[in-house]
Amino acid sequence: MGCRNDKRQVVAIVVVLLSVTVSLSEGRVPFACDPRNGVTRGLKFCRTNVPIHVRVQDLIARLSLAEKIRLVVNNAIAVPRLGIQGYEWWSEALHGVSNVGPGTRFGGPFPAATMFPQVISTAASFNQSLWREIGRVVSDEARAMYNGGQAGLTYWSPNVNIFRDPRWGRGQETPGEDPTLAAKYAASYVRGLQGDGAGNRLKVAACCKHYTAYDLDNWNGVDRFHFNAKVSKQDLEDTYDVPFKACVLEGQVASVMCSYNQVNGKPTCADPDLLRNTIRGQWRLNGYIVSDCDSVGVFYDNQHYTRTPEEAAAEAIKAGLDLDCGPFLAIHTDAAIRKGLISENDLNLALANLITVQMRLGMFDGEPSAQPYGNLGPRDVCTPAHQQLALEAARESIVLLQNKGNSLPLSPTRHRLVGVIGPNSDATVTMIGNYAGLACGYTTPVQGIARYVKTAHQVGCRNVACRGNELFGAAETVAREVDATVLVMGLDQSIEAETRDRVGLLLPGFQQELVGRVARAARGPVILVIMSGGPVDVSFAVKDPKISGILWAGYPGQAGGTAIADVIFGTSNPGGRLPMTWYPESYLAKVPMTNMDMRANPATGYPGRTYRFYKGPVVFPFGHGLSYSRFRHTLALAPKQVSVLQALTNSTLSSKAVRVSHANCDDEALEMEFHVDVQNEGSMDGTHTLLVFSKPPPGKWAAIKHLVGFHKAHVPAGSNQRVQVRVHVCKHLSVVDQFGIRRIPSGEHELHIGDVKHSVSVQTLQQIKH
Repeated sequence: MGCRNDKRQVVAIVVVLLSVTVSLSEGRVPFACDPRNGVTRGLKFCRTNVPIHVRVQDLIARLSLAEKIRLVVNNAIAVPRLGIQGYEWWSEALHGVSNVGPGTRFGGPFPAATMFPQVISTAASFNQSLWREIGRVVSDEARAMYNGGQAGLTYWSPNVNIFRDPRWGRGQETPGEDPTLAAKYAASYVRGLQGDGAGNRLKVAACCKHYTAYDLDNWNGVDRFHFNAKVSKQDLEDTYDVPFKACVLEGQVASVMCSYNQVNGKPTCADPDLLRNTIRGQWRLNGYIVSDCDSVGVFYDNQHYTRTPEEAAAEAIKAGLDLDCGPFLAIHTDAAIRKGLISENDLNLALANLITVQMRLGMFDGEPSAQPYGNLGPRDVCTPAHQQLALEAARESIVLLQNKGNSLPLSPTRHRLVGVIGPNSDATVTMIGNYAGLACGYTTPVQGIARYVKTAHQVGCRNVACRGNELFGAAETVAREVDATVLVMGLDQSIEAETRDRVGLLLPGFQQELVGRVARAARGPVILVIMSGGPVDVSFAVKDPKISGILWAGYPGQAGGTAIADVIFGTSNPGGRLPMTWYPESYLAKVPMTNMDMRANPATGYPGRTYRFYKGPVVFPFGHGLSYSRFRHTLALAPKQVSVLQALTNSTLSSKAVRVSHANCDDEALEMEFHVDVQNEGSMDGTHTLLVFSKPPPGKWAAIKHLVGFHKAHVPAGSNQRVQVRVHVCKHLSVVDQFGIRRIPSGEHELHIGDVKHSVSVQTLQQIKH
């Protein structure tokens, strides 16, 4: 999400929301289909006992063309003669109700909302139930604010793009680099936001964005408004589209947002293959498709995709766009219809998708307080339970990257005075990343540590840019005098953000020098905490014998300081895993951000991207994360062979890789069950993340390995827990060929279940149909 910020800003239409001629009690927020409004009481679209599709058509039939046109933009007008209020579609809830977007405002009875860790952080928990619970809490607070007239019900979250390049400023908003992880996050968070879906109802309407292959904002003179992402069918099918497909099919999301960029020469918001044929056709989206803000204007003004603005409006609507975030369709749709480029019925179809979602949300069901969730209010925002969940999410998100000599956890009795140093040591808003709102309150890292021991605090750098070393001396003095030193370093939104891709992976400015000098001066253990969204090349710290512990805290949310301290002092046993590869700085010279290829190309020296295709050196690999406990895995049940029946109409087809569409995927025998005993051999209770990877037989389609699933197991010290792992041949052992076709290779598939490797032989049997 974002609004265009070029020099040819589109002049927004000033919308005057007409007041409704209905007598309202003082303080009541106006709503449609008020039973006390004689004008609308008898209208069919207000009758809740009538099927929604009938109500939608009834309402559309009552609208004039001019009204329809002004209802397919984000700041939809009021229609007073039908008792319909103006509505702002644009609200955000990436990891808490946000004040980005005009649909939400804080103040009065809603001064703040619970701010959870940034998405890249909660992804590190690999905990699907946590993601869903966060979504449930966020939607409780969103509904409460809606009931109070300070928020909408349509939230343009989550961002499920693949974190393809470590420099991307918006990688922090995503669940990371792996399509399986992103897909499971997407479906879980969406289900949490939208509720249980009883009777096709929606608690709030989520939106998965930005479709598709969007992961460049502004790099080396190329910006997202002009970028043409050249993507192979193979990469589109097995990487970029995977989370969006899961959003629609598994999450049942109510909306998908198309992106600014072009894909293979076509703007995504004007591509019927992507919108009408794939999202709505193949995946059967039950909801609406919205543009990123000003995207329609972008492909006309910036990309010059059409000759006239009317053609741009027509192309977008014909492609399957339902809602324009921005004024473009409001200005140019009437002319597009008059010129015969589209029909009024095309507009009706878009409008039907929008109104259907509003009706599923209950926006035409009369008195809001009498509806499900109508009792939620200010008392349901920033509750103790919600804030406790934010703390638990932060604890689960922290990744222990290094722990030399088991120097962590620190002991409050042996380390009574701790130095807390660094530009993020007293961070507040930095901890909530971007697309956030106003937090209930903050606990900074130094405050969190001060709950355990006495602290001596020095920032060392005035900010994360750290352009000078004049404060280093005071920091070194602290390090010499304390029992242990915690350095809280890293990034913030001045380094990585929307419209701001990074230029390198090293700590900014003089931060690395500060860390080295403090470490040399320290007389006790030195712990380095990195606060960032994207990966940081901390090779220097890995090699520094004085730096014993390294933690990645991500952007840990409002309770981040408490969580960091809880991990450092052992109240919480870290169990997070990296959701992205941490590359060395040297990697960047080989990978232009504009190269969308996932797979390596030895002929050109292109090394490939992410753990699935890149074989070179890393600082820390995807899935890395240590614990204060030691976990051992043993396979108790492990199938060794499975047969796939291939129904053929041509006996000459190859048996080396069966097309999934031709396989007997409904056969229960194709789902293999593994039993894994997880033994905690340590002295501390711990929650263990069991990652399951598959390495296919050799072939030009093949990744090095790919994640097929993950499981959380809480194992008390000295205990054992059995984990059931299910691997479906069609879903988990299939690969995508160069034509974008998903196939199941025959041969030996190597499963990596935790630290255990196990081979499964896949045999293909052909059944010829005459």
